[in-house]
Amino acid sequence: MSNSKILLSIIELGGYPDLTAIYKKHGYEPIVVYSMRKALSALKKTKPSVVVAEFNYQSDFRDRTSTLESLIAIAQRNVAMKVIVFYEKEYAHQFEKLKARYNFFAAFSYPIEKALIDKLLLGLNE
Repeated sequence: MSNSKILLSIIELGGYPDLTAIYKKHGYEPIVVYSMRKALSALKKTKPSVVVAEFNYQSDFRDRTSTLESLIAIAQRNVAMKVIVFYEKEYAHQFEKLKARYNFFAAFSYPIEKALIDKLLLGLNE
Protein backbone atom coordinates (compact mmCIF):
# COMPACT_ATOMS: atom_id res chain seq x y z
CA MET A 1 0.00 0.00 0.00
CA SER A 2 1.51 3.32 -1.09
CA ASN A 3 1.45 6.01 1.56
CA SER A 4 0.80 8.69 -1.06
CA LYS A 5 -2.75 7.42 -1.74
CA ILE A 6 -3.92 6.62 1.79
CA LEU A 7 -6.88 8.53 3.17
CA LEU A 8 -7.50 8.32 6.92
CA SER A 9 -11.16 8.81 7.78
CA ILE A 10 -11.86 9.49 11.45
CA ILE A 11 -15.52 8.95 12.29
CA GLU A 12 -16.24 9.82 15.90
CA LEU A 13 -19.87 10.88 15.68
CA GLY A 14 -20.75 10.29 12.04
CA GLY A 15 -23.98 11.80 10.85
CA TYR A 16 -22.86 12.19 7.25
CA PRO A 17 -23.03 9.91 4.22
CA ASP A 18 -20.58 7.08 3.65
CA LEU A 19 -17.88 8.62 1.46
CA THR A 20 -15.84 5.45 0.91
CA ALA A 21 -16.91 5.09 -2.74
CA ILE A 22 -15.82 8.67 -3.46
CA TYR A 23 -12.47 8.13 -1.77
CA LYS A 24 -11.88 4.98 -3.83
CA LYS A 25 -13.07 6.65 -7.04
CA HIS A 26 -10.19 9.10 -6.68
CA GLY A 27 -7.66 6.35 -6.07
CA TYR A 28 -7.40 6.57 -2.29
CA GLU A 29 -7.15 3.54 -0.06
CA PRO A 30 -9.34 4.54 2.90
CA ILE A 31 -8.47 3.58 6.44
CA VAL A 32 -11.45 4.13 8.72
CA VAL A 33 -11.15 4.52 12.49
CA TYR A 34 -13.79 5.42 15.05
CA SER A 35 -11.84 7.36 17.66
CA MET A 36 -9.08 9.93 17.75
CA ARG A 37 -6.99 7.56 19.85
CA LYS A 38 -7.09 4.97 17.06
CA ALA A 39 -6.40 7.69 14.49
CA LEU A 40 -3.27 8.81 16.32
CA SER A 41 -2.12 5.20 16.43
CA ALA A 42 -2.76 4.83 12.68
CA LEU A 43 -0.75 7.99 12.02
CA LYS A 44 2.25 6.38 13.72
CA LYS A 45 2.07 3.47 11.26
CA THR A 46 1.35 5.32 8.02
CA LYS A 47 1.49 8.79 6.52
CA PRO A 48 -1.81 9.40 4.72
CA SER A 49 -1.95 12.09 2.08
CA VAL A 50 -5.46 13.07 3.22
CA VAL A 51 -7.17 12.98 6.62
CA VAL A 52 -10.90 13.53 7.01
CA ALA A 53 -11.92 14.32 10.58
CA GLU A 54 -14.76 15.80 12.58
CA PHE A 55 -14.58 18.83 14.84
CA ASN A 56 -16.45 17.78 17.96
CA TYR A 57 -16.53 20.75 20.29
CA GLN A 58 -16.14 19.64 23.89
CA SER A 59 -16.56 22.40 26.45
CA ASP A 60 -15.34 20.19 29.29
CA PHE A 61 -11.76 20.14 27.98
CA ARG A 62 -9.62 22.44 30.08
CA ASP A 63 -6.84 23.29 27.63
CA ARG A 64 -8.37 22.60 24.20
CA THR A 65 -11.68 22.56 22.37
CA SER A 66 -11.72 19.11 20.77
CA THR A 67 -9.76 15.94 20.08
CA LEU A 68 -8.96 17.44 16.68
CA GLU A 69 -6.14 19.38 18.31
CA SER A 70 -4.26 16.16 19.01
CA LEU A 71 -4.42 15.37 15.30
CA ILE A 72 -3.20 18.85 14.41
CA ALA A 73 -0.05 18.36 16.47
CA ILE A 74 0.87 15.39 14.27
CA ALA A 75 -0.37 16.93 11.02
CA GLN A 76 1.88 19.95 11.47
CA ARG A 77 4.88 17.60 11.21
CA ASN A 78 3.67 16.32 7.83
CA VAL A 79 3.10 19.45 5.74
CA ALA A 80 2.08 17.41 2.67
CA MET A 81 -0.91 15.91 4.51
CA LYS A 82 -4.24 17.57 3.66
CA VAL A 83 -6.70 17.80 6.55
CA ILE A 84 -10.40 18.07 5.73
CA VAL A 85 -12.73 18.86 8.62
CA PHE A 86 -16.49 18.46 9.06
CA TYR A 87 -18.19 20.59 11.73
CA GLU A 88 -21.58 21.45 13.16
CA LYS A 89 -22.85 24.94 12.23
CA GLU A 90 -23.75 25.59 15.86
CA TYR A 91 -20.06 25.28 16.79
CA ALA A 92 -18.75 27.36 13.88
CA HIS A 93 -17.56 30.11 16.26
CA GLN A 94 -15.47 27.58 18.22
CA PHE A 95 -14.15 26.05 15.01
CA GLU A 96 -13.14 29.50 13.75
CA LYS A 97 -10.88 29.89 16.79
CA LEU A 98 -9.12 26.67 15.84
CA LYS A 99 -8.89 27.74 12.18
CA ALA A 100 -7.16 30.91 13.30
CA ARG A 101 -4.31 28.78 14.65
CA TYR A 102 -4.19 26.04 11.99
CA ASN A 103 -4.81 26.20 8.26
CA PHE A 104 -6.98 23.25 7.24
CA PHE A 105 -7.05 22.19 3.60
CA ALA A 106 -10.85 22.36 3.59
CA ALA A 107 -13.74 22.55 6.03
CA PHE A 108 -17.40 21.75 5.50
CA SER A 109 -20.38 22.29 7.77
CA TYR A 110 -23.09 19.67 8.07
CA PRO A 111 -24.95 18.44 6.13
CA ILE A 112 -22.03 17.11 4.06
CA GLU A 113 -22.70 17.00 0.33
CA LYS A 114 -21.05 14.12 -1.50
CA ALA A 115 -20.67 16.24 -4.64
CA LEU A 116 -18.52 18.80 -2.79
CA ILE A 117 -16.17 16.11 -1.46
CA ASP A 118 -16.01 14.54 -4.92
CA LYS A 119 -15.06 17.89 -6.49
CA LEU A 120 -12.48 18.61 -3.79
CA LEU A 121 -10.74 15.24 -4.25
CA LEU A 122 -10.86 15.62 -8.03
CA GLY A 123 -8.96 18.88 -7.64
CA LEU A 124 -6.33 17.18 -5.50
CA ASN A 125 -5.65 14.59 -8.20
CA GLU A 126 -5.24 17.01 -11.09
